[in-house]
Amino acid sequence: MQYRKIHIIGGPGSGKTYSAKKLQQTSDLTAYDLDRVFWDQSQDSYVRASEEMRTKKLQKILANESWIIEGVYYKWLEESFQKADIIVILNPPLFKRQWRILKRFLVRKFILGHFRKETFSSFIELWRWNKKFDNDNMIRITDFTSEYKDKTVYCSNYEEVKRAVGR
Repeated sequence: MQYRKIHIIGGPGSGKTYSAKKLQQTSDLTAYDLDRVFWDQSQDSYVRASEEMRTKKLQKILANESWIIEGVYYKWLEESFQKADIIVILNPPLFKRQWRILKRFLVRKFILGHFRKETFSSFIELWRWNKKFDNDNMIRITDFTSEYKDKTVYCSNYEEVKRAVGR
């Protein structure tokens, strides 16, 4: 079965964005990054979007007949989990996520250079938060999505995601 509404959730550096983009390239589905919904894109630094703006953006995405939604967020996404055909929880090993976070920071900061929001202190904050993710947020995500366990799959890499969503 090929799912039309896919919600991918996982910690920083888990491969959410990569998986969503790869699925988008091999299907007619559009991928949406929840960072672009959660953070106010008009700001030069990380400023949360208002709840009203966030809700409006999310409703616009969910109104589509198909989508791939990806992000680390869960508390304000009940409707997305309800409407999803499948929920993919990406959870590769911590060392792999930490390596990806470091690599992403270095590429954005020193090679691409146009990510004005990337600072060393925000990198350190993300690194520390990710170290605690499995014993804190992942447990909460698992609890939060437990009522959807019949449509939830756990994956550790893109190949597993691809198989799970029928691509």
